[in-house]
Amino acid sequence: MTTPVPAIGQPLDRFDGAEKVRGLAPYAFEHPVEHPVYLFAVQSTIAVGRITAIDCSQASARPGVLAVLTHQNAPRLSTDNGELRTLQSDEVTFRGQIVGGVIAETSEIARDAAGLVRMDYEERPHNVDLRGEVPGHRERLKVPDEVLPIFPMDTSEGDVDAALASAAVRVDSRYSTPWYTHNALEPHTTIACWTGDGFTLRLSTQGVTGIQAAVAGAFRLDPSRVRVISPHVGGAFGSKVYPRADVVLAAMAARLVPGRPVKFALTRQQTFSQTGYRPPTFQRVRLGAGSDGRLVAIEHNAIEQTSKIRQFAEHSTRATPSMYAAPNRRTQQWVAELDVPTPTIMRAPGEASGMFALESAMDELAIACDLDPIELRIRNEPQVHPHFQLPFSSRNLVACLQEGARRFGWEPRDPTPRARRDGGWLIGTGVAAATYPVLRLPGSKATIRVGPDGRYLVLIAAVDIGTGTRTALTQVAADALQVDIEQVDLRLGDSTYPPAAEEGASAGITSWGAAIHEAADQLRQRLTTEHGGTVPADGLEVTADTPDNPYLKQYAMHSFGAQFAEVRVNERTGEIRVPRQLGVFACGRIVNPKTARSQLLGGMTWGLSMALHEQSVLDLRFGHVVNHDLAQYHISSNADVGAIEVHWIEEDDPYVNPMRTKGVGEIGIVGAAAAIANAVYHATGVRIRDLPITLDKLLPGDRPGSEVGG
Repeated sequence: MTTPVPAIGQPLDRFDGAEKVRGLAPYAFEHPVEHPVYLFAVQSTIAVGRITAIDCSQASARPGVLAVLTHQNAPRLSTDNGELRTLQSDEVTFRGQIVGGVIAETSEIARDAAGLVRMDYEERPHNVDLRGEVPGHRERLKVPDEVLPIFPMDTSEGDVDAALASAAVRVDSRYSTPWYTHNALEPHTTIACWTGDGFTLRLSTQGVTGIQAAVAGAFRLDPSRVRVISPHVGGAFGSKVYPRADVVLAAMAARLVPGRPVKFALTRQQTFSQTGYRPPTFQRVRLGAGSDGRLVAIEHNAIEQTSKIRQFAEHSTRATPSMYAAPNRRTQQWVAELDVPTPTIMRAPGEASGMFALESAMDELAIACDLDPIELRIRNEPQVHPHFQLPFSSRNLVACLQEGARRFGWEPRDPTPRARRDGGWLIGTGVAAATYPVLRLPGSKATIRVGPDGRYLVLIAAVDIGTGTRTALTQVAADALQVDIEQVDLRLGDSTYPPAAEEGASAGITSWGAAIHEAADQLRQRLTTEHGGTVPADGLEVTADTPDNPYLKQYAMHSFGAQFAEVRVNERTGEIRVPRQLGVFACGRIVNPKTARSQLLGGMTWGLSMALHEQSVLDLRFGHVVNHDLAQYHISSNADVGAIEVHWIEEDDPYVNPMRTKGVGEIGIVGAAAAIANAVYHATGVRIRDLPITLDKLLPGDRPGSEVGG
């Protein structure tokens, strides 16, 4: 009997790659259904108030219109989730809120008729200005609820104020990040069908099990009466983790036209108000160090916004307690409840925003201490987790920094700003650290069936949001079963399979893979002990849960990385170019080097976009984002992206999970914006603390025509 070739570690092409590039992979809205109808949402034109009158007569009279939904005729729902209480009252809590929907025979008729629905409002004053909440109004801010005990919102050790007051070198800086909006290539789409027995929902989501539970609960149904199918997802980045009003509206519409599938796709403009966003933040970082650069105190505070209908906290201070050794530490987090849509998860929630501030401040400290920024970080490397005092299951930040410096050509580096020029361009380099926690989400099961032909069927209600999950999980299953990968058929994306946690927090392979591993172990054991190693004629099936991690309370578990960037800034115009980025990461065992590299490269590209381009602009008068399309919301394009190098440290961590993986989806964006901002300072001598870094922030406003930083 030959030993199977190990599947984990092979750089395999995605199994669905050929279908996708040929346009044959069906996404949610593309699924063929008979006699569909179409839904278009009606949205509020005020930010706060109540609906006083509704006139649907013109819309209802439009040929082809089947029904108009409003709060007056919508089904009553059972949910405490403010975001899902669609059409349950006359109250308006943010501009763009769904206040109705039109069902018609074609999408064009539905959209036209939605514009004919007339609503009168009693408008009330609104508050959408986070900046106005910050100075001197702490009494109006709230400490957000903790999501997980391992991520406390507030931490405090030692006497931070006294340590800062006596420190030889101090940094006290304020940073801000803007409102960022997800712009997945595939918009949020649903096909909903009600047959009387229950719902069948085909939609673009990061978690079919979560959607099933939310819809079943809202409509008072047993979960078995709600089937959710999500075969392919064209990008998500966090915006498709939680169920939202669009899914509920589609389900409501399906109830009004039994037996006819309702097709509902949000427009690009609607996604800016309906699908969440990364909230803007205002952050303050205070660092105190001795003359040798060793930290004596760290303080990191953050303020951000949430909505009044459901709390979401961008935990921007989350990474800080795990990064650097200092005897005195404090983090604090506040949220302001404003009349805005609810924020949500966006790639590396918390770390992406928070590490921009912390790693920019560390660069400022290195300059104040006259130290190389890599050396500063190495000098403050902790031996154990600074807050929990647990040893790290593995921590290779120093190795990432050193290997990155070698590959990037960091030395010799003149730290003097504006020291390097090429014609009319100023050249600078910057570095920043990256981190992301290792999480295992509860609630996943996997079923494995083996037939007498020696083939294995693996079933799990996980989803592939475009990251290559189908391929990677098949590799995990093959190794766990100790068979060749060609013997494994993995199926996912359907709520009729065993439940699975959502795809998020870089925890997909960790959570689902652990369940598959457990099922594989049990299956092999039963084959050996009950059947003498021979598969019975009718096959054998095992279902197993994701097991608890016995090491969770013994070790702190994180991925780490180092981000490097080179920038060029035009002396006369302030134009910024990033010709080179390089990242080195320590993310445990890499399941598929090809797809892992793609994920890290994508994250670093998004970090470039975060640093230089992206910003949702809010009109304070009306409470809505004005640049709500891809013509005005700028995202880095091919012309903006230079050379990007992705590398990783070989890391063997036996404590994180049976596969020894840590996840790569989020860490690529962390620290990238700080590395670019630090490089901009090195090039120009101008410290930008408010993203995005645009040329107007580099040009002196009072001296037209003068040079950058002059």
